[in-house]
Amino acid sequence: MAYKELATKKPFIVNKNLGSPVEVEPEELTQTNADGLPVVIPTQKQKYDFDRKGWLLIPNILSGAEIVEMREFCERLNAEPDSIPEPQRCALGGPLQRLADHPVVVGFLNEFLAYPPAASEDCYGFRLEETEMIFGVEDKKVKNQFTSQKGNGLFRLPGDSHIYRCVPGRGWSGLTRAIWELSEVNAETNSFQFITGSHKAAYTAPQAVHNLNSPLWDTYECPPGSLFLLTESITQMHGQATSNSTSIDRMSVSNLYNTVASRWSNWMPHPELLEAMPSKRQTLFRETYAGGNVINGDFGNRTSAYPMQI
Repeated sequence: MAYKELATKKPFIVNKNLGSPVEVEPEELTQTNADGLPVVIPTQKQKYDFDRKGWLLIPNILSGAEIVEMREFCERLNAEPDSIPEPQRCALGGPLQRLADHPVVVGFLNEFLAYPPAASEDCYGFRLEETEMIFGVEDKKVKNQFTSQKGNGLFRLPGDSHIYRCVPGRGWSGLTRAIWELSEVNAETNSFQFITGSHKAAYTAPQAVHNLNSPLWDTYECPPGSLFLLTESITQMHGQATSNSTSIDRMSVSNLYNTVASRWSNWMPHPELLEAMPSKRQTLFRETYAGGNVINGDFGNRTSAYPMQI
């Protein structure tokens, strides 16, 4: 049986002034990244899945050549950091910098995080809060190294940053994480676990969350070059690599994003690294405020979408 496509209506998002609606759509925001590549708009299914689950896995985004190049940089940084200029010794160094505003990430964050008045073709409507590289395999046998945290993002106050908001037709994630997997990930090498849908939970978590083996906990498996996106308001649990762990089978880059008007940490890239970035990529690290925080944009009209003359 053939079904008609479900009708969709434009969501009503209240703007800054007099209850007027936000008129600009996510796909009308920043349309290219700092490398001039067109952003990738998420599909309806991807938006639906992220909103209902609190996470989204997109496999096989990076090419084989990109994976090799990025792994080589990570291995050098891990084993021979002195061989890399000091400003580059971080998860934004070398080829890894391209992940910060990858077209798939920009398109996704335009939908779930960007503040439309603060976005233009010369700047992003969101910030990069912090970034880190993950090496090795965490030891799941050392259970006291695991801590369950977060969740219930639908009911948190805005200053918390670990929030999630939604109205019919639109979801919004405060702190949002993008994890790039540069190696194959399976249940044995992935100690990061989460409770699907807990970003919208209305109840206090049960005692079962303290049991690492509880069926409440999910994880993910994927080939190298995949992207895992999640709202930081989801209940999650992850461990730290043990001191005797010498394996670097697991290699990933984790980037945490926030709204332009909020800041959770005080991390910033090395000033020389920041200065060398393309100008649009630099806007990921601009000052934290909302009013007029846009480059070559139209903040006034985007916050005041109502007739100025009567």
